[in-house]
Amino acid sequence: MIIEHTLPSNDSVNVIPGFFQITHVHNRGAAFGLFADSTSEWRTALLVGFSTIALGVVAYLLWKSDHSLPSTAIGLSMILGGAVGNLWDRVARGQVTDFLHFYIGEHVWPDFNVADSCIVIGAILLMVEIVFAKTPAHEPHKVISETNKP
Repeated sequence: MIIEHTLPSNDSVNVIPGFFQITHVHNRGAAFGLFADSTSEWRTALLVGFSTIALGVVAYLLWKSDHSLPSTAIGLSMILGGAVGNLWDRVARGQVTDFLHFYIGEHVWPDFNVADSCIVIGAILLMVEIVFAKTPAHEPHKVISETNKP
């Protein structure tokens, strides 16, 4: 909301020249502007529906977690919070306001917002958890020899 009230639409302010700007752009599509150019009258409804289903799945996974706040619960919470934020904007205004713009020379990362950052960081935490998860150690099977029999 601060961006919408202080910076005109499609304007920007240099923060770190050649690297970072605060912008004010509207994203009618999905993450990083995917489907933003779609003219389908179903675009917003499909994005809201998909987001709602994803929220339900993430909330269920979070509810089923062991509640000890490991990185899995933190990651799921970040994804849930980011998705709720973007869904709220999409339902209320039909679009999401993106305002973080990173670039190096001609190489530009699509504009995004804090909710997008939470979703990405949460997903990274989950991937790290999956990749580096320790498998439970299995005890070797004890072989009972003839001499150890009772």
